[in-house]
Amino acid sequence: MSSHPKIAFAASTRLEKAAQILERLQQNYSHVPIEDADVVVALGGDGFMLRTLHGIIDRQLPVYGMNAGSLGFLMNEFHENDLVARIEQAEEVELHPLHMTATTVDGTVEKALAINEVSLLRQTYQAAKIRVLIDGKVRLDELICDGALVATPAGSSAYNLSVHGPIIPINADMLCLTPISAFRPRRWRGALLPHDAKITFEVLYPADRPVSATADNFEVRDVAQVEIEEVRDISLRLLFDAGHNLADRIIAEQFAD
Repeated sequence: MSSHPKIAFAASTRLEKAAQILERLQQNYSHVPIEDADVVVALGGDGFMLRTLHGIIDRQLPVYGMNAGSLGFLMNEFHENDLVARIEQAEEVELHPLHMTATTVDGTVEKALAINEVSLLRQTYQAAKIRVLIDGKVRLDELICDGALVATPAGSSAYNLSVHGPIIPINADMLCLTPISAFRPRRWRGALLPHDAKITFEVLYPADRPVSATADNFEVRDVAQVEIEEVRDISLRLLFDAGHNLADRIIAEQFAD
């Protein structure tokens, strides 16, 4: 990155605080359109960071987040001073998204990318019944559950953690496969898979037990089959203050109260 990066600022429209910060930063620092930028500064919480990354996924610009929301695991602490120096000294973390191909019961095919996770969830009071295949081989003939998810290392500390999945280091070439409220097999807690594994979920009895699939915030209803695999030729670049990078945070999270 050059010694004087051209900065494009972006702020969550859902947070008044973020809008106020945006106005001040644009007055205090040079601001350019995103197509001319070397780096994007995102103001908000983790949800806004994900939306920002999705919005620039074709450009693959580095993103430096500052927390102006309630959750900021992917964000740096908010400080207005010395922003250029912080960006120049920041440590870069590279992420690779998941690609979801979801086929609905009527044959419609929907595709989307997920930075955190792809999740399947039951749509009614009935538990979902899902067959799980890894690289074309059936590993669970019938998983009875509220749902299941596949998480990236970055996403392993998000929804995956909330449903008692493992946290994995950011630089681990692995994916998490985690059930959500599994009823059968009752003691199955999920699996750690190599990053190049292809995961297929086949929804059993989708007419009686409908299931939705979500890639981050993109939802597809009434799915019959969902295929998930990592995309290595897309890199998402996050910048973190020196000594407070994502790898350190993921390790620290495993020792949190």
